[in-house]
Amino acid sequence: MSTVIKLRKGLNIRLAGKAEKILLPDVAVTRFGVRFADFPGLVARLEVQEEDKVMAGSVLFHDKAFPEIKFVSPVSGVVKEIVRGEKRVLVEVVIEQAGTDKIDFGAADPMKLSRAEVTEKLLKSGIWPVLRQRPYHIVARPGAVPRDIFISAFDTSPLAPDLDYVMSNTHGGHLQEGINALSRLTDGKVHISHEAEGSRVPELKNLKNVEFHAFKGPHPAGNVGVQIHHISPVSKGEVVWTVDLQDVVAIGRLFGTGFHDRERIIALAGPGVQNRKYHRIRPGASVSGILKGNLKEGKFRVISGNVLTGKKISQDGSFGFYDNLVTVLPEGDYSEFFGWAAPGLKKFSYWRTFVSKLIPRREYELDTNLHGGHRAFVITGHYENVLPMDIYPVHLLKAIMAGDVELMENLGIYEVAEEDFALCEFIDPSKTEIQEIIRSGINLMIKEMN
Repeated sequence: MSTVIKLRKGLNIRLAGKAEKILLPDVAVTRFGVRFADFPGLVARLEVQEEDKVMAGSVLFHDKAFPEIKFVSPVSGVVKEIVRGEKRVLVEVVIEQAGTDKIDFGAADPMKLSRAEVTEKLLKSGIWPVLRQRPYHIVARPGAVPRDIFISAFDTSPLAPDLDYVMSNTHGGHLQEGINALSRLTDGKVHISHEAEGSRVPELKNLKNVEFHAFKGPHPAGNVGVQIHHISPVSKGEVVWTVDLQDVVAIGRLFGTGFHDRERIIALAGPGVQNRKYHRIRPGASVSGILKGNLKEGKFRVISGNVLTGKKISQDGSFGFYDNLVTVLPEGDYSEFFGWAAPGLKKFSYWRTFVSKLIPRREYELDTNLHGGHRAFVITGHYENVLPMDIYPVHLLKAIMAGDVELMENLGIYEVAEEDFALCEFIDPSKTEIQEIIRSGINLMIKEMN
């Protein structure tokens, strides 16, 4: 039985609008997009042009620095548009689905393959980008052998899907195959972290070639970076890999069937949604199918991901590569006259500013209003209360802003990702884009290491 790791630091944001545990029938979608912004550090080189025909598994682009890392089409169809932004920066490759043709990469038992053979199949099939590495929280580099591989089997972010329910409807017997493949990629252990309380999928309990860890505490207890920190922290010179639980199934599906198939179950949630349920979807699919006729009246923001770390998309935008959730919030495009002076019974705040602090279990229909403007970086001493890691967050942020690489190393830059600091950004009275600062520090470290 795994020892329970109890975390006391953190913050649960009790947002109204959680999805019911009902899986709706598949919605027909014909537009798919692969967004370059989903892959930090990527310098892409296109391998397709507009009007090219592709199959599910066909290469769309590769990483310039690591050409063996390929990014493939999730469906069969035609490349309808290559979207570019300012200075012709690549934004998205859009595919119009037509047909069901897919590339057969060949089924194989990963336990009978060498590490090199497992790596080659993952790279060739385009499944490889589901593997991300610490340090830097980027797509894993194929040449490195990870010390360990970490998987989080629960999510504590606002309105997060219930992964027990998801896995009970999605694993299809391929979970163990995925674990077997991962075990061939490391000389260390494959770690799975789960909630100390609550049920677990029976298949999860019976997995082989893994080591289990139980966590208890508020968000961000479900963040894999926090789990790594408490299980076996990353030191300078070490590399560990992380992978989403549903993508472990996709890896197993590749070895079991021979096909690239990242179909996953996601939650549609938030105060702006009428019918909050679970949907089966492929990464990159347009969210228009699940949103059409399902939004309340008014102006709403659609977020691919959770409210702390997700990306704003349009109502026909593409679902993110790594996401498990679509959140819809009311737009907060209004001003309040003396809003800070009101009792605030319906307002959620980390600070003891409103009467609502006396009702800890209440759920809130929050919107996107910042309730204030950007101001000087205020040192409050409260970031440490929502970051359950032995890291000095303010010191690290100031080292990044000063560009002091050596100090950043000493303060733990190798362990962190943007998502680990999302709560610091949420409670920050200065409205500082803390996650952007963390990413800029990571990018600086990558540049210094190259």
